[in-house]
Amino acid sequence: MADGDAIMDSPRKKVAYDPDQDPEEKRVLRQKYRVLLKDEEGHQHNVNEYTTQELLERVQLADSLFDQVSAPQEATLDSAFLVTASNMHAAKARAMKAGAGAFDVDDFISKLITFMGGRRGGAGPKDRPSGGEGQYDEEDDDDEDDDDDGDDEPLDWEKIGRKALAKSRRVPLMDFMLGPLAVEQKKRVVGKRAKFEKNKADERRPQELREEDIARSENETTKHVIDIRNLLVEQNGPVNLFRFIINPNDFAQSVENLFYLSFLIRDGECALEIEEDGEPVIFICEQPQITDYQEGLRKQQLVFEFDIQTWEEAIKIFNITEPIIPQRPKVTSTNGKWYG
Repeated sequence: MADGDAIMDSPRKKVAYDPDQDPEEKRVLRQKYRVLLKDEEGHQHNVNEYTTQELLERVQLADSLFDQVSAPQEATLDSAFLVTASNMHAAKARAMKAGAGAFDVDDFISKLITFMGGRRGGAGPKDRPSGGEGQYDEEDDDDEDDDDDGDDEPLDWEKIGRKALAKSRRVPLMDFMLGPLAVEQKKRVVGKRAKFEKNKADERRPQELREEDIARSENETTKHVIDIRNLLVEQNGPVNLFRFIINPNDFAQSVENLFYLSFLIRDGECALEIEEDGEPVIFICEQPQITDYQEGLRKQQLVFEFDIQTWEEAIKIFNITEPIIPQRPKVTSTNGKWYG
């Protein structure tokens, strides 16, 4: 692995773009990279099929191919391979860390307890580490023979400590498993909230409305629709739409007149037609019956835009000086409040 580490630690060469590189050489180089990528992607979901050494050899092969790279397309394939290889190495590292077959925590603890003098009755030769640095020496065997008196004796932590000190140059420190000896528990200070007291002088009762305080509105929709229908009957025939609804002295009431007229058109009591010269006219008509709709009569909907500019132009074009629909009194207020 020393040679592999040396290769991995060595910096890769800087890519110098060569537009005159042999096309056949680039084609072979791309083909080799694609073979590596296809093989890596095929085993990406099962990293256990590759050993760490095999993955390292593939990365070293990619490094050797990179020495021939002189164009962006081949460099892109090299980057894609390195990303895939990095993901596989990371997945394999996670599997080694969390895999049950790589490291058995329960088995490690069992052997550790046995080594420190616990459960001696159930420990056999197979539980003892053999060979290398984990082998027992004669001094350890003498210590274990002295601990055969019972199973309730405390574990010999100094024994495992001596083994750990042989592998570490760090100075041992004094520490406690439960933290510091003196723990000062902070007490939560619960502050009392001041009671909110209402000032009775600022309290006000809701305004009471009496019968005489409410001004009877004369702008009720139903009443005005009937009044406009009667005025339309008095015209004795078709009348220009703008001449009928526009009040030259009040734009707001002109809009209201058009609103009330729309109810008559909706109910079929008023008809709207466009003359040959383009002039819109309205007139009273009989409401259609069910038989009329059965014979093919259909309702039509019209969206009418009426803004203040249209109102001013209609007054000038049709020379409207007096309204056909009388001016209605404006809404008045009582005690500073508006009531409908």
